[in-house]
Amino acid sequence: MAAPAHSNLSLAEAVCLTLVAQEPTHGWSIVKALAADGEIGRIWSLSRPLTYRALTALADAGLIEPQGSELGGGPPRTIWRATAKGKRASRAWLRRPVEHPRDMRTEFLLKVALGAPVAELARAQLDAFAPAFAGIRQSADADKADVVARWRFESAEAIRRFLVALARASSAR
Repeated sequence: MAAPAHSNLSLAEAVCLTLVAQEPTHGWSIVKALAADGEIGRIWSLSRPLTYRALTALADAGLIEPQGSELGGGPPRTIWRATAKGKRASRAWLRRPVEHPRDMRTEFLLKVALGAPVAELARAQLDAFAPAFAGIRQSADADKADVVARWRFESAEAIRRFLVALARASSAR
């Protein structure tokens, strides 16, 4: 069985795809959103060349396609829309928990900012991290003098508390 299309996407491709899946748009609009001072760039930024490279890769994979063009300050801007396959890949990416606690700062926050179902994702993330949290706790309990183990434990606890609060707050709405 072939791997789903979304599992092979880089973070840049997943973010660009999700922005296009939200509404057809042109590359420059995505570049602005991903600039350091942009709506998404405040979480994670991407340069103009890498944004356009991601869009090209998405088009080559059949996840986005041109819908037309519009005039701007320079050459006509291609308007991209997500294909049905692209929309499925974007939805799957938004719902898939991140793989490692270190990915919470970027990938998890990007998913939330891009419209992931917050309570659902937070609960899935807690389930996915449960074995890692248990292992980190055991390491910290085994050697209380190990500063690295203690750091990992405290970081994991902060992530766990954050996810629990998100799941509760989002479910209450």
